[in-house]
Amino acid sequence: MCGIVGFTGEQNAAPVLLDGLKKLEYRGYDSAGIACMYNGEISVIKASGRIANLCERTDDGRSVQGQAGIGHTRWATHGAPTEENAHPHLSNDGRFAVVHNGIIENYLTLREELIRDGYHFDSETDTEVIVHLIEMYYRGDMREALAKTTNRLSGSYALGVICTEEPGRLYAVREASPLILGIGIGENFFASDVTALVSHTRNVIYLDDGEFAELTPDSVQIFDITGRTIDKKITRISWNVQAAEKGGFEHFMLKEIMEQPGAVKATIAPRVRDGRIVFDELTIDREILSGIRKIVITACGSAYYAGCAGRYALERLCRIPVETELASELRYSDPLIDAHTLLIVISQSGETADTIAAMKECKARGARTLAIVNVVGSSVAKLADDTVYTWAGPEIAVATTKGYTTQVTALYMLALYFADQLGLAGDAYAELLKALQQLPRRIQQAIDMNASIPALAKKYHKSKALFFIGRNTDYAVALEGALKMKEISYLHSEAYAAGELKHGTIALIEDHQPVIALCCNPHIMEKTLSNIVEVKARGAEVLALTFRNNHKILAEADDLLFIPDMDPLFSAVIEIVPLQLLAYYVAKENGCDIDKPKNLAKSVTVE
Repeated sequence: MCGIVGFTGEQNAAPVLLDGLKKLEYRGYDSAGIACMYNGEISVIKASGRIANLCERTDDGRSVQGQAGIGHTRWATHGAPTEENAHPHLSNDGRFAVVHNGIIENYLTLREELIRDGYHFDSETDTEVIVHLIEMYYRGDMREALAKTTNRLSGSYALGVICTEEPGRLYAVREASPLILGIGIGENFFASDVTALVSHTRNVIYLDDGEFAELTPDSVQIFDITGRTIDKKITRISWNVQAAEKGGFEHFMLKEIMEQPGAVKATIAPRVRDGRIVFDELTIDREILSGIRKIVITACGSAYYAGCAGRYALERLCRIPVETELASELRYSDPLIDAHTLLIVISQSGETADTIAAMKECKARGARTLAIVNVVGSSVAKLADDTVYTWAGPEIAVATTKGYTTQVTALYMLALYFADQLGLAGDAYAELLKALQQLPRRIQQAIDMNASIPALAKKYHKSKALFFIGRNTDYAVALEGALKMKEISYLHSEAYAAGELKHGTIALIEDHQPVIALCCNPHIMEKTLSNIVEVKARGAEVLALTFRNNHKILAEADDLLFIPDMDPLFSAVIEIVPLQLLAYYVAKENGCDIDKPKNLAKSVTVE
């Protein structure tokens, strides 16, 4: 959830570190700090609140000398978001500084031990035990000190370390938390996200768990806990820094909503050849699929809701039972999973802690694993037996948009591909594939035909609560629509299965209560219409999302959002787009920090 960055080279480190931290703002944070080495001393500057405060304190880095340093954005877990608790943390003797992303689960035991040994603590954080352990174990050999320190740690960590006795040298360590090395000319970097690196270099090395790195301006060495050198492949990042900029849009979220036609096309187009869906990257064939008795989809947040939406296509086309499970619940549920289970794991970042833990639990029980991720080389991708990349490009806004739509699209493609492998697609295959290939155009149509959304946002932005209702795939989309609204506008919003209204929820309906009704499933349209009538009878104002020519809904709703006519089996990707825009404009009316909503982080790398 936090972000770390390190630099060593010929130029002043502080401006480079601050630039990297700005690129990591989208991950969520409440304080920031940098540490730089100069003339045998480490200077540490911290600030609570935004990175702008840190820039002001350091004159945009110009007042801090040193050509090697580390930086950090913190999202508070242990201790309040104060300067004392902000990273980097210094050792008692001032020789070492550490930044850390993750959680040290046994920090209390270590803290008590270190206090007994005479070390004093300046913060409430779990991280500070690390820098004191390094001081305790250092005997002139940094690699040995790091090995002994990490051997004492339980939990997850990506570490950046500097030492005054080794000027110009950085150390980095990864265990269950993302960490990437950036390879330059006369300068080298590390960061928790490639976004912090692409303005300086597009050549990167992805560290794996249990790996250490030693960086100087002219060299990068990677080694394991025994000190054995490891050879790693350098990966070339295919997108440039312009892909991570706003491109004239007021917010990254709006830019990424508008990028969805292109992102979904990037997911689909390379995998369609000669009228068939082709997954060159998959090893799952007809024989393997014939042995699958059930599919379990696991994820967190929006990725979980993507699984809920994609489930219907998988079940209908493949005739295999599909369950959706929150990863945070699955990992502790003693799941009924075995070698006849296909586990589909969804994560935009590929570093979601609960998802990784659930995946490991299911793999241990024999499940075959298939990952749907956006980030190449991420932990989920490496753990999976098979990986499908969404190729959505960088997503900067904390609230996902194109991440969600490309994940659902990938599930749709897998559903049709599996059905084809099993011989179940039949004569409908060509029509279904055509419907899939039309999704990018349908998304653009949904954007174009809802110019009234800013005006609707002015009407609804002061609501105390918003209720989203739907049935079948409409309900699955309602879950994501409600999440979008609450996470960026801070309005109370909840999604309910429309058929459950009369079982309790309808008690909340009163005069002028906004109800957003999703009505995009023709075979159950009459049922949804009856739910609209019953909430209107109790005073609700209904904003309906439906097809433009749906006259029955048009006659009952107070306000309308539209999607173009299309196969309802694949409509979830289109339905969510007007709801994303509605959430965006409601949040804008409320003056919210849309790209960086309070208390949230882009990549949840701790439990």
